[in-house]
Amino acid sequence: MTTVELTRFRVLPEQTGELLAARVDMLKDFEADRTGFLGARLVQLPDDEWLDIVEWASPEDFAASRDKGGNLPGIARFFAAIDSLVVAEEGVIAV
Repeated sequence: MTTVELTRFRVLPEQTGELLAARVDMLKDFEADRTGFLGARLVQLPDDEWLDIVEWASPEDFAASRDKGGNLPGIARFFAAIDSLVVAEEGVIAV
């Protein structure tokens, strides 16, 4: 069952360019290093908030990725551009 990671976070306006630039390398690192990574979408919301929607082949793949954290430069650079976490949730695609 496909697992979905939903992470809502804030980015300071002056860090938006860095976040978007880092995104390309973060996705490359995920594709190279994260088993079960299926894809991701980044949504810009009002008030300097963003929503990252990441799909995983299984909850175990998501858990393993979470344990690795920012282990590669592209991922660490993306995480560094984030000012604060609003909420992180996990679900499954129902249909």
